[in-house]
Formats: sequence, structure tokens, C-alpha cells
Amino acid sequence: MAKITCPSCGYEIDTPGIVTVCPECGADLRGVMEEVGHQREEMMATIARDDSVTTHEFIVRTRGLTKIYVMGEVEVPALRGVDLDVRRGEYLSIMGPSGSGKSTLFNMVGGLDKPTDGTCFIEEVDMAQLDAFELAWLRCRKIGYIFQTFNLIPVMTALENVTLPMIFAGMGTDEMMERGRTLLDLVGLGDRLHHKPYELSGGQQQRVAVARALANAPAIILADEPTGNLDLQTGKEIIDLLKELNRESGVTVISATHDLKMIDVSDRIVHIRDGEVERIEQRADLELEIGTLGSEHVTD
Repeated sequence: MAKITCPSCGYEIDTPGIVTVCPECGADLRGVMEEVGHQREEMMATIARDDSVTTHEFIVRTRGLTKIYVMGEVEVPALRGVDLDVRRGEYLSIMGPSGSGKSTLFNMVGGLDKPTDGTCFIEEVDMAQLDAFELAWLRCRKIGYIFQTFNLIPVMTALENVTLPMIFAGMGTDEMMERGRTLLDLVGLGDRLHHKPYELSGGQQQRVAVARALANAPAIILADEPTGNLDLQTGKEIIDLLKELNRESGVTVISATHDLKMIDVSDRIVHIRDGEVERIEQRADLELEIGTLGSEHVTD
């Protein structure tokens, strides 16, 4: 969502797309829209980054990743030796039915849970070998999280929710406030800085969550069913925003999803079933039909 002001009459317009003529006075707004586009591109290039000094092709690698949950005397395997490589700057979607292990894999990659066996590498660093402080540092500075249920702190404003990770990263107050405002403006909430979650719609809350995920300019964004609690139009806006971040900033996006619209913008789709990688498909090889429920058709 962009806010533009007509240079002729001062009329303000909130628009998700391209406006060429002022609806108030009829003035030509193409130059204004072009300038807004340039500013947004420059902003996108700075809000997320991969500043690694390594030259490895893969930003995430898992080898033999296994997770077994123990419930009393019963062992429940969630992952059964998953091997997966994620390239830098890739948009990867992880798909699978409920209980397939996709969210467990997501949590392993994000350092939110530890494997029973196997390894997960971020920037060629084995996360299992990190102590609590090192793991917290990596999660804070390298990874941004977006969850289905938003996970905003209800007593905090949108700006406070977005800047909270910056406090943990040791950012100065002035820089923190300026960046928080920039991020909320980027996701179309520049006029909602001081609203608390209960004063925002579900789509607006998820936009705050996206801005918070970008707080410390992460190299990786992990999105767990980010459109699951949103209506179709709002979900599409969130997907388009994530794809724009991926394309303009080069940030790696890994999403656990059932949403075919998210698959459509992915580079690869990883299908998980019974804790194993069933298959990996290139988006270019898939034909997605509008109106189908979770079915993909492979073209020759």
C-alpha cells in the first residue's frame, strides 16, 4: 500500500497499485508514482540482507535430521532423516498434510527446537554445537520469524512490537525508532504506529509481524502458515510482500504452507510426508489450476 499526494491539489491517496490520474483534480500522477516506486526499491534493498562473509551456495543445510517426541512410553517420530539444501536468495515452500513434520522441520531450521539426531547448518555453522547465548545471537540477527497466529505482544503498540527485537540486538534508541517507523511504513501501516493489536485487523496484525521479522535485517525469513488466519485478499497481499522482499532484498524465504498462492511465487516446493522428504519440485515444472484444492499438475 502506497500513500501519494497530488502535487496540484494536495489530495492524499492510499493505493495498492498504480494511479495515473488524481481522482480529485485530474492531474497526471505518473511522475509521482515513479518516484514512490524508486523510493520503495531503495528501502527494500536495505531492510533485509545477507551479509555473510562466506561464499557457500547454500545458506541452510540439513543432514539426517531426526526428531522423536517421547510421550510416556510411546515414541513418536516427527522427522526421519531429512536431507535438504536451501540456496541463498531462494523462496522455498514446505508442504505436507497435518502431522507430516513440516512445522517440526521449520522449527529445527529456525533453532526453535533441537533434533534428536542429525545436523542443521546455518551459514555452515552446526546449530547443535552452539550454546544458548550463541544460538540466541544467531536467531536474533540472522533469522526473522512470521507465525500464523501473529504472536504480537497485546500490551505493546505496533511500533513497540516491531522494535522489541532491536532492543535485544543492542540498537540505539534513535536508530531503533527510525527503523521501526520505516518498516511499518513499508508494510502500509505508517499511520498505525501507536495502535495496539486489538485495535488492528488480522491482516494489519500480520503486517506488523512481517515488519517485526525484518527488525534486524535478517538473511532468512521463516514464515509458518503466514496466510492461515487471513482472508484471500489479505493473504495475497502478504504473499506479494514476501515475494517483493525476496526479489528486491535477496533475503531467503522459507515457508511452511498449504496455500497454493504461496506456492505460485516459490522457486521450489518441498513435499514432506511421514517425516520424510517425499519429493522436491521446481515451480517452473508445475501447472497450478485456479480452483483446485492442493493438487499440482506436472507438465511434460
